[in-house]
Amino acid sequence: MKTIQGHIPYSLLIFIWVYTGFEKLLRFEQSRKAFHNQTFPAELAEILSYSVPITELLLALLLLFSVTRWWGYLGSALLLTVFVTYVGLIWVGAFPRVPCNCAGIIESLGWGAHFVLNMVLIGISVAGMRLEMGRKSES
Repeated sequence: MKTIQGHIPYSLLIFIWVYTGFEKLLRFEQSRKAFHNQTFPAELAEILSYSVPITELLLALLLLFSVTRWWGYLGSALLLTVFVTYVGLIWVGAFPRVPCNCAGIIESLGWGAHFVLNMVLIGISVAGMRLEMGRKSES
């Protein structure tokens, strides 16, 4: 029988991905402009304006079902690693301007807090993968 602790990692990640994915889609034009304000080429910004929220929602969907949960954790860890790398580079001043395309309340965090939040979420993703591997080996 699964304990409540086993539900916490994927539930938290589902909440984060649904919240950020829908926030970007609901405010799509604002989100799209923010992607174009990034340091990427315009073509990449256009692709990312669509692919990031879709990927976030896809990860939530993968995490929802036990058969695909491990892949959701892996995808979460990978996407969050990209995010934490970008936030870290912004935080240390690697870019000439400091754009953000974060969602809602996350947008109000400072770069240090944003970095820490992403690192914690990576840790949750990795812990979730380990829980899933343990669960599958028990089966």
